[in-house]
Amino acid sequence: MTRSDQTDTMIRSVVPLPPVGKDKLKWYGPGLLWMLSAVGTGSILFTPRVASAYQYDLLWLLLLVVFFMWVMIREMARFSVVTGHSMLEGMHTLKGPRNWAVWLILLPQLFAATVGIAGLSAIVGSALVSVLPGANWLYSVLVVVICTGFTASGRYMKIERLSRIMAVVLMLLTVVAAIVVFSDGQSVMAGLVPGVPENADLYIILPWVGTILAGSMGIVWFGYWTASRGYGGGLIEEPRDQARQRSDPDTFEQRTQRIQAWLRVMNGAATLGVLGGLVVIFSFMVLGAELLAPQGVMPQGSDVADDLGRLFSETWGAAGEIMMLAAIIIALGGSILANQDGWGRSFADMTMILGRVEPDRAAPDGPAETQAGFFTLSRRTLKRLFIVVVTGVLPVVVVVVFEDPVQIMSASGIIAAVHTPFIVLTALFVNHTRLPQALRPGPFYSLAMLVSGLFYLGFATLYFVQLAGWI
Repeated sequence: MTRSDQTDTMIRSVVPLPPVGKDKLKWYGPGLLWMLSAVGTGSILFTPRVASAYQYDLLWLLLLVVFFMWVMIREMARFSVVTGHSMLEGMHTLKGPRNWAVWLILLPQLFAATVGIAGLSAIVGSALVSVLPGANWLYSVLVVVICTGFTASGRYMKIERLSRIMAVVLMLLTVVAAIVVFSDGQSVMAGLVPGVPENADLYIILPWVGTILAGSMGIVWFGYWTASRGYGGGLIEEPRDQARQRSDPDTFEQRTQRIQAWLRVMNGAATLGVLGGLVVIFSFMVLGAELLAPQGVMPQGSDVADDLGRLFSETWGAAGEIMMLAAIIIALGGSILANQDGWGRSFADMTMILGRVEPDRAAPDGPAETQAGFFTLSRRTLKRLFIVVVTGVLPVVVVVVFEDPVQIMSASGIIAAVHTPFIVLTALFVNHTRLPQALRPGPFYSLAMLVSGLFYLGFATLYFVQLAGWI
């Protein structure tokens, strides 16, 4: 990475040729990966709850949040494509108290990771207790322990592949089931008109908003996945001479043109992931509105898996319920693995950033392990440490104390909705102050990012006002 002619702006020193024509399709993997990871708890748990309570009244809100999510993930990935570094590195360069932005990302996410893993495990536990004898908390603890062992050891790829296959199966079954039971087109059209349902409960709505497609750190992870795939050249973690063998550095203008082409490829991947996720989430809304709402059933408590099983049993009988429970166990089990890996990687990177002795003199193109700092542990060791403690031991404590999966995941969703405004607005500032003028977001995306951050800020404010009993 080099500084451009513009003060304090950053751009890669080497940019490989971007794919063209049909070859672009081969690069859409990160969009599919993000979709499979994002369509998890927010779809399986919170969407049927919202649909059971309000049917299609909040469809307009779903579409709005999905649009915001598309804007947010593509702008998060923009920094990585242009500079070769994660957005966390961009936040590290901001002026003010040392690493203030990184600290404000790390501390809330330590809590969010603990609660999020505990909630996912509790839902999987509720599915296991539906078919096996025993207590929900016991199965939830076993799920955390087993997943932590696989993730910390790095031997989880085969299980993760199986979970992604099951996630695809779950999505396809959900779409088919929604088509079979759908009957109320007029209500869907009415749901496109913005409005607030009577007796709207923010405790039901806010966790859903906070987990539609991705939580606050899930937005950041899309940038990791595109960088790992090699967009723009990937993350810079190798000597310059090796990078030069792949492509000539060329002029600033030529690099800018190549990066712009890579950004268009990234935009396609983001669009694919978001649209695919929207189809699945709307399908869960249909199932909740058509099957649960007429019966007055809202998935909650330790019976959440049984309630969700009704979504398929109404269509395919006992076999459908078994398929739903199996999908919850395997697909959400895979989500636990992916989230443990994602949080562990992010926490390790933030720790390496916070521990640098001379952050302004650290070699930008060298591996993070070789940069001078307070921590002598490698990124891999730090990642495993965070996985074991923050996404392993602490979630076990939460599961034992709070057995209700809905309560746990509601807390996680609320944290995501509250933390999202800071992440989004800070990222917008980083892109406008650290990227060259030609590679910054244009007026449309800048305004959309600003509105996205203010939208989540408004929801967080409403929740705290309700929590305080002022409304």
